[in-house]
Amino acid sequence: MAVIDREIPKRVLAVYAHPDDPEISAGGTLAHWAGEGAQVWVLITTRGEKGTTDPKADLDALAKRRIEETAAASDLLGLSGHFHFDYGDGEIVDDSRLREQIVRMVRTLKPDVVLCPDPTAVFFGDSYFNHRDHRVTGWATLDAVAPAAGNPHYFPEHLSEEMAVHEVKTVYLSGTLEPNCWIDISKTLEKKIDALFCHQSQLVETGEWFREFLRERAEESGQAAGVPYAEGFRRLNFSGS
Repeated sequence: MAVIDREIPKRVLAVYAHPDDPEISAGGTLAHWAGEGAQVWVLITTRGEKGTTDPKADLDALAKRRIEETAAASDLLGLSGHFHFDYGDGEIVDDSRLREQIVRMVRTLKPDVVLCPDPTAVFFGDSYFNHRDHRVTGWATLDAVAPAAGNPHYFPEHLSEEMAVHEVKTVYLSGTLEPNCWIDISKTLEKKIDALFCHQSQLVETGEWFREFLRERAEESGQAAGVPYAEGFRRLNFSGS
């Protein structure tokens, strides 16, 4: 039986690889929570500068533009802020440096809830497999959340900066093949779509058909949940919650 998750967290950190990933993966959920009073931040781990097939493209200029697009999308969704790491698109590696940076963000912002890609979701049918940046970001985020952020023996240098450890209660994995909960986004679907269209550098040849595609995807999830439109996640609960 589908589980509709109606809980509203107080503080949320969404960790994704590319500037448009939060919107397409969880934009309706982030807007819903923010609209209900939650503080919601997005963290983008790569510059997203390879989001073009133009061999003459100025990649530094594109990376800068994508930060501006994230700012516009975040404002539209009502988010509290956005942060960016400086890893190259397609070049991010799951190592202690990346995990330390994510742990630092978790200990600084102290979210109740973290969202990230499901790194175990690799093959989607016979025509698409999950981008390596999504998988790397997902694994690094999970390892940062449990156990690192809540254990003082991981990155103890943070303690000398008066940065306390923090235990995240819940993680929502998006883009999962094993959803176990759904968020009703019937009231925020159009805001999600409008926010995604803030990323015009990635939508050069798209139009109304893409809006309809996004509505159809949300409707499919909604049918599984018994609501008009939804986003599905694999929810993981920690700290006995």
